[in-house]
Amino acid sequence: MSSNLQFSSSSGEPRVTTLALLDGQDLKVLIEAALTWLKTNQETVNALNVYPVPDGDTGTNMLLTMQAAFNEIQNSGEQNIGKMAHAIAQGALLGARGNSGVILSQLWRGFARALDNLEKMDAQILVNALKEASVTSYKGVIRPVEGTILTVAKDISIVAENSNAKTNDILQILDYIVAEADLSVQRTPELLPDLKKAGVVDAGGKGLFYLFEGMLRFLKGQPLEAAEVSVKPLSAMDLDKIREKIEPGQDFEWVIDFQPIGELDSNKFSDGLKKIGTSIQIGEGDGMYRMHIHVPTQNRDLPLDYVSKLGTILNWTGENLVAQMEKAKIDLEPVSPGQIGVVVVSPGLGISKIFASLHVSSIVEGGQTMNPSTEEIVRAFENLPTDKIIILPNNKNIILAAQAATTVTLKKVIVVPSKSVPQGLSAMLRLDKDGDLDYIVADMTKALQDAETGEVTVATRSVEINGVHVEAGQVIALLNGDLVEAASTLDEACLGLLEKANTADRERITLFYGENISRNEVNRIVDKIRAVYPSPSHESALHESPKQESPSYEIEVHEGGQPHYQFIISIE
Repeated sequence: MSSNLQFSSSSGEPRVTTLALLDGQDLKVLIEAALTWLKTNQETVNALNVYPVPDGDTGTNMLLTMQAAFNEIQNSGEQNIGKMAHAIAQGALLGARGNSGVILSQLWRGFARALDNLEKMDAQILVNALKEASVTSYKGVIRPVEGTILTVAKDISIVAENSNAKTNDILQILDYIVAEADLSVQRTPELLPDLKKAGVVDAGGKGLFYLFEGMLRFLKGQPLEAAEVSVKPLSAMDLDKIREKIEPGQDFEWVIDFQPIGELDSNKFSDGLKKIGTSIQIGEGDGMYRMHIHVPTQNRDLPLDYVSKLGTILNWTGENLVAQMEKAKIDLEPVSPGQIGVVVVSPGLGISKIFASLHVSSIVEGGQTMNPSTEEIVRAFENLPTDKIIILPNNKNIILAAQAATTVTLKKVIVVPSKSVPQGLSAMLRLDKDGDLDYIVADMTKALQDAETGEVTVATRSVEINGVHVEAGQVIALLNGDLVEAASTLDEACLGLLEKANTADRERITLFYGENISRNEVNRIVDKIRAVYPSPSHESALHESPKQESPSYEIEVHEGGQPHYQFIISIE
């Protein structure tokens, strides 16, 4: 007999003391518990970045993948645990974001395959399912790396099998699993040197630990969630981060400053806001509160009405997010039947416009902290009137999701594994829409080596990696994904990066500046770069009649519009 579990995130007495069998509804409840606990610990996982850059997103990717899996089963009354597991796997596959999300979807795929069409799951079947989950996830990665979520999944499957020799109680086995997952995560730095250098454990493995721990905490009656909306100091509100990605149904944005009548019950206030909209933040300072919210069109006026009943409105701003999105739309050149259509992932509006000028057929918004899902990538090409598709992910953390998209379509879709915007742009220069698909793919893949990629941002923590000592708040530079420079100013970091890239032996430098730097500052930095790497016109201005020919460099500057990184630099 199954346990007939009912979900509740509150704490109390243990919900079960033993657990012999699970059916489909029990599995759904455990998935919701796992999702809730991962959401509570999302930022903890995000913070486990090897490099001290402000783009940790493993927790977010795993959370969105699990949310997609749960959305697939949320309203299902299916009792058959095999069918329920297959629905979870399908939801996870289409909703997979980032490498961690794709691997997580592969774990669910293997888990579901082992359950097949079984009505219920006992301890032995659980052991078999966890083993198949691990095997499938390893097969889904071309070059598996130990010290990652793969290792943690394997260790979990081994301890589950060993513990089954002692007990047939699923609850006890889950206890062993969570303890081993914790130890396995702590061991990841010993298996992956980059983690040890950075002083962190593997983020994907930690996320998997939280999923299983959430299930166990639920069964033991322990709390699963912190308050979804906390009141922060006004200075700590990060509205720009919320605005980075507008989700469906978020049509209007409100920011309202108000002075409450008497003491504000923040829990009751946040509960009221949740009924109106999403992306909620609340800040407080000097007796004044600031509230941020996104609402659908039908709730457009409700935030003002709601807040006005609680106190005096001091200031407010409202934005039509749909109109903003319409303004950001880019006209793309149509692709005809039989031609090659190219789908690119772009992290900024300016970069998207450049890709559009190179005749891409579809653009997916995405990059660090906003990895698109498999389903979003599929939607980008599924309605194109051609069955010949090339995908340029332009980010190493999006390649697996792009490859997963090729498995859920009847079209011939090939991923050219570009890891950066400069690589993607180099590949696009080889596009011939009327050419042979396999030839163009080979040519584009070869072109990935034409450009080196530099990235400049601000360090989020102190660390020493690759012999580079970094203090939190310093400007850092990465070359082809590796940390190579730490400096006190942007221009020092840029020049240090260019030196490390042996730019003196190159011909062209292209800078794409981000949304968090002014054009005046960009011009000042570019002038310093030109002084070291002069262009032909700059050189002639300095030396009216040079005695010998000096090297000259072509320097281009474009508005990229990308978040987090002041500069993305292409060196060719």
